[in-house]
Amino acid sequence: MEPRMSQSRRRFLGQTLATASAAVTATNLSPLFGAPRSAGRRILILGGTGFLGPKTVEAALARGHHVTVFNRGKTEKRIPFEYREVEHLYGNRDPLLPADDERGPDGKLLRPDASPKGLEQLEGKKFDVVIDNSGYYPRMVKASAELLAKNAGMYIFISSISAYASNDKPGADEGMPVATLADPAVETMGPNSEHYGGLKALCEQAAQAAFPGKAAIVRPGYIVGPGDPTDRFTYWPVRVQRGGEVLAPGAAADPVQWIDVRDLAEWLVKLAEDGTAGTFNAVGPAQPAKWGETLQACVQASGGKATLTWVPAEWLTEHAGEDFFPIWVPPTGEYAGFHQWSNDRAKKAGLRFRPVRDTIEGLLAWFPAEIERRKRVTEQMIADAKAKGQDAPRTGDPAALRAGPAPEREQELLAAWKAEKR
Repeated sequence: MEPRMSQSRRRFLGQTLATASAAVTATNLSPLFGAPRSAGRRILILGGTGFLGPKTVEAALARGHHVTVFNRGKTEKRIPFEYREVEHLYGNRDPLLPADDERGPDGKLLRPDASPKGLEQLEGKKFDVVIDNSGYYPRMVKASAELLAKNAGMYIFISSISAYASNDKPGADEGMPVATLADPAVETMGPNSEHYGGLKALCEQAAQAAFPGKAAIVRPGYIVGPGDPTDRFTYWPVRVQRGGEVLAPGAAADPVQWIDVRDLAEWLVKLAEDGTAGTFNAVGPAQPAKWGETLQACVQASGGKATLTWVPAEWLTEHAGEDFFPIWVPPTGEYAGFHQWSNDRAKKAGLRFRPVRDTIEGLLAWFPAEIERRKRVTEQMIADAKAKGQDAPRTGDPAALRAGPAPEREQELLAAWKAEKR
């Protein structure tokens, strides 16, 4: 029986298969690689201050490279960018918009008086490698890549597993067809992020056209680990650490894939050092993982204070409604291969994976300070709105997990399952 896929889950899968934010110290870097093969490379990161960006900056600096980041500077207003040894250029990669600005629902600029700084700041600058982790619309990727092709040796584009047309084939590799769009010029994700995959595929093609034979297309699945603002994977170690009876969806044998942001960042730097072009599924771990083993690792990392109660996917589909459990996807029907993509090509290109216990412990160590940061940002947003005479923004509880069911809803589902089972 194939579970129905709710609009919430479709939206969740579409929106959360790439990136978010924060920084850790260099001592947290895992020793996956030896000495740099080509130290002192000039690396430009388009973005660089969100989730994957800071980890990439950190990995590059640790291996002796020179880093420039180009962005609008908006993320640093919420999450400080701690790396002072990088060149930081502020501007908008959209050639139709000024720096630090965007268009409102009516198509007009939100700040018509904004500074016009943009991609022209990069013209004439020479880089060995460009890492683009902020490309979502092909028009903008095309503008960036074509301008930089004159003075850069390689372009690494961070795409997504969502770029594929389907997820129904377990073990599929990079040769699978990519998603297409009825309107290639569309510049919205769509109500349920249905355009996301097709847009990423078109961005890939724009990068490859500007850098023929010198582009690396990296397709991650779920990027997880310290700094992830979505709480997709974070939900599980944090929920398990809270203790008690935990609703474990599906079956222990269900497949699951992810990539720790630190492993991905270090591998991007290795691709830059080696000049490795091609298309790669950046998913882990090295060997196929089982959902039950992953949740049990959360239990072990938290001291065994929780117990797992397994609830079948079919029952959850019937009773949970719009509630869903992050990361896990029933391996049936159109999602039979969602967590079973081949990563052989990436492993041959040097991608390495830390144990899941390392990722879990890193999240548990990082999360308390992240909650305090979210509280401070929320308080500041409310204070700013009040000072401007505006209504307070609807922020929700900054201490609540951003993924997974609320604690009360989880307990309701557990009680209903056990009652029906009896």
